[in-house]
Amino acid sequence: MRISQTVRRVLNDYSSENLGTQTNIARILSSGKLAGTGKMIVYAIDQGFEHGPGRSFEVNPPSYDPHYHFKFGVDAGVSAIAVPLGMMECAGPSFVGAVPTILKINSSNSLYRNKTAADQSCNATVKDAVRLGCAGIGFTLYPGSDQNLDIMEECREVIAEAKAHGLAAVIWSYARGGDVSKEGELALDVITYGAHLACQLGAHIVKVKPPTAHIELEAAKKAYASVKKDTLADRVAHVKQSCFGGRRLVVFSGMEATSEEAVLNNMRQVAIGGGNGTAIGRNLFQRPRDEALKVADQLTQIFRKG
Repeated sequence: MRISQTVRRVLNDYSSENLGTQTNIARILSSGKLAGTGKMIVYAIDQGFEHGPGRSFEVNPPSYDPHYHFKFGVDAGVSAIAVPLGMMECAGPSFVGAVPTILKINSSNSLYRNKTAADQSCNATVKDAVRLGCAGIGFTLYPGSDQNLDIMEECREVIAEAKAHGLAAVIWSYARGGDVSKEGELALDVITYGAHLACQLGAHIVKVKPPTAHIELEAAKKAYASVKKDTLADRVAHVKQSCFGGRRLVVFSGMEATSEEAVLNNMRQVAIGGGNGTAIGRNLFQRPRDEALKVADQLTQIFRKG
């Protein structure tokens, strides 16, 4: 594995980590078509668990097969593939060494009804990630949930165990539950707060949703009067700033499946704002394969230029 000077500069911000963890961060940043740029495309396929197989895969039936996703990720030149345990065990052995993998440790599901106490179950372990040769683990944090203090303690323990085994920790930070409104889930102050919490818990890579200009918390409105927030690029720059002055890697989700133009325009703004890439799933696998490969190539070009 050749490590570029750009990736070495990124690793300087993770100098407290052991060599195993630094190597796995470097593996992700040195793989795929964005290798060496400090940017990444993480192909994340946990929607079958989160939303159900029909809602997720029926629009493109070949995507029911985990092997479809691994082959797509390799052909698209993504930086890493993030999947739950079952998918990893089904397809991972056929693609050993082809692409770095991230084991998604926890997931929610659409049958869970307690919305104010949003939570996820742990369905895999760090030891599973080690056993399966993964570069990292993924864990979802729900700031705002009535369960958020317990979730944060669980997250801290998972991150500590991942680091002890030399893995990278990728934290999905999605504010949900409690008194957070639907509009507030995407509010700039809430997204920024969630990203910062993930960093404080020890995340190496933070995944958040692209924020709107809405400010949710009354106590934050005075501070945010002076923050540039007119464009998504402005808001992405502020999220990066919240992550230790830009010293942590931050990727932005592709959101729900939408038009190709909307996806690409959002990601152009993410790149302009200094985001480190995207973690995207439905906006790729819910398209026909050839079309999805074209979108993935355009995303690669956007982040290479950005």
